[in-house]
Amino acid sequence: MMLLVAFGALVLLTAWLPMILKEAPLSLPIVCVAIGAMAGASSIFTVPHPASNLPAVEKMTELVVIISLMGAALKIDRKIGWRSWATTWRLLAIAMPLTIGALALVGYALLGLSTASALLLAAALAPTDPVLASDVQVGPPKSGEEDDTRFALTSEAGLNDGLAFPFVMCAIAMANAPDSPVGWLGRWLYVDVVWRLGVGVAVGAVLGYGLGWLVFRIPNRAELSRTGDGFVALGITVLVFGLSESVHGYGFVSVFVSGLALRAAERDHEYHQTLHDFAEQLERLLMMILLVLFGGALASSQLLGALSWDAAVYAIVAIFVVRPLTAWISLSGTTCPLVERGVVSFFGIRGVGSVYYLAYALQKGSFGGAEIMWSATAFIILASILLHGVTVTPTMRLIDRRRDQGATAREERAIAEGP
Repeated sequence: MMLLVAFGALVLLTAWLPMILKEAPLSLPIVCVAIGAMAGASSIFTVPHPASNLPAVEKMTELVVIISLMGAALKIDRKIGWRSWATTWRLLAIAMPLTIGALALVGYALLGLSTASALLLAAALAPTDPVLASDVQVGPPKSGEEDDTRFALTSEAGLNDGLAFPFVMCAIAMANAPDSPVGWLGRWLYVDVVWRLGVGVAVGAVLGYGLGWLVFRIPNRAELSRTGDGFVALGITVLVFGLSESVHGYGFVSVFVSGLALRAAERDHEYHQTLHDFAEQLERLLMMILLVLFGGALASSQLLGALSWDAAVYAIVAIFVVRPLTAWISLSGTTCPLVERGVVSFFGIRGVGSVYYLAYALQKGSFGGAEIMWSATAFIILASILLHGVTVTPTMRLIDRRRDQGATAREERAIAEGP
């Protein structure tokens, strides 16, 4: 009975807290973690260490991530293009590999991890998180809340969760065949990089556009968009993910690409708003459940038990040095203003995706140092939730003020120049 009461309270908080916290320098994830930590510390419930049930942790985090990816894709108004997505391509092609390389080197040198374990930890921490980053993402479809900063952070988080997978698979291959790369390097390159990424993109594009045609283009009398059912977003998400994984593609990539393709099938239809709203509400509820459990695990399961001073330094370097520096480098030479460039570089939010990758990989390979990887990851997630949660509101207000001032200045110049 108490479990039902707690769940009901959590559902109400899911609806009410975003409105209460909207103007406060405080984020919903901070409140969720605090609730979980207080409950765990007071022995209201006990959350076991994630390592005690890796399959359950993997599936729970996987579900939240794919729903978040669909929601992120549906709210992007900008059409895919080389120039229009230039910032995204740079963050993916330059910042992400640099981040993985730097974090792997630091993990190897500072934490004493093996090469495979250092690479796994780096690959798990490299992607920015689409689940916890909702406060820095673009607004709902056709809302007009899609400035360059929010777009860059949304599109990056949507794609880099899937693009981290080849590096995770490389770490698994290294862990299972540590003596020589001869036996696995070719298979990793052709299967885990070329095939699985290609299939992930292809499945997402074909299914997304095909389902979009069914929803928006069949004769009006049977037009599926007239149902108004938002849970169609959930059906599309799990269908695309399941089919992609069944043909050995990267499901994360497929889900995000399918959301973009669904928008492209009929970009301005109001039904996108319904689909997005359902995905966002479901994501928020599941996110709150996971973060309450995360807070409980911090307080009751020694999740930070293996945290050492070296691991704390690793976390500080990851948050304050590696991500900001690599993102800043990747955006050099662009027209992105320095302030916005700094914001994009700073908000490298870590979260649910990192937990997923650790849970997934630790079932597939023999990695040493799992305890310190869990503790370092948990500490980085906690620090990211606190740091980025406190700074997101004033930072986004600054970006909005700069955007409004720029628009006003352009209007004044147009008036002064005359017809």
